[in-house]
Amino acid sequence: MEQRKQRIVVKVGTSTLTHDSGALDLRSMEQLVRVLSDLSGAGHEVILVTSGAIAVGTARLGLPERPKELRMKQAAAAVGQCRMMHLYDKLFSEYNRSMAQILLTGDDVEDPERAAHLRSTFSALLEMKVIPVVNENDSVSSAEIETGHHKVLGDNDTLSAIVAELCQADLLILLSDIDGLYSADPKSHPDAALLHQVRELTPEILEMAGGAGSWRGTGGMSTKLSAARIAMAAGCDMVITNGARMTDLYGIVDGQDIGTRFVASR
Repeated sequence: MEQRKQRIVVKVGTSTLTHDSGALDLRSMEQLVRVLSDLSGAGHEVILVTSGAIAVGTARLGLPERPKELRMKQAAAAVGQCRMMHLYDKLFSEYNRSMAQILLTGDDVEDPERAAHLRSTFSALLEMKVIPVVNENDSVSSAEIETGHHKVLGDNDTLSAIVAELCQADLLILLSDIDGLYSADPKSHPDAALLHQVRELTPEILEMAGGAGSWRGTGGMSTKLSAARIAMAAGCDMVITNGARMTDLYGIVDGQDIGTRFVASR
């Protein structure tokens, strides 16, 4: 039986893309690009939402730590974004794929006219088998980097869910440094069970989210559940899985029980 062709949004976090030093994890990036290129070759439409610009810019500029001042963060983001796109372009080209950069701010998705233009742009790129690579435009948008939260964007988990909604995607996959949603915090509860399917965001499920975690990124489990709410309401399944195993993406696209799948009501 031929596999159904899907429109898939994949979000990769800073913790998956970078080493502890903040430098890019080239092996992780290369594996991600190879699998996405292969899924695209199999006929799926693929959109990548990527984090990491500030971390990469910080390392590229030789700064001892992530800047605290907003203007320096935005400068680091501008340098890091350029570096990341250069590498993505190089890697996708090696697998004979074209990519495009799309940088978004909250205003772009809130304004109906701009959102309609965005939808058309995504649609045209996917029609031409181009892989759009999306990030929040940190050099002009201070929502995430200044406050850590914002009513529209503010973290790439939410951004990826809004992109999935905008593009009417079938599946959103969040690659993180955790295996999925557990019944309790696995760090403090060794007997915590990984939940493979969630069909409704009940108060009990939301209770499991805990805090923001201690990663190099800004998103914790609570931002992932906010993303799940947006995706599920848009009729799009969402999966949280570990970015350390990029080849799991094949199984997830096939519908296997990998990570935690939030099932949208069709």
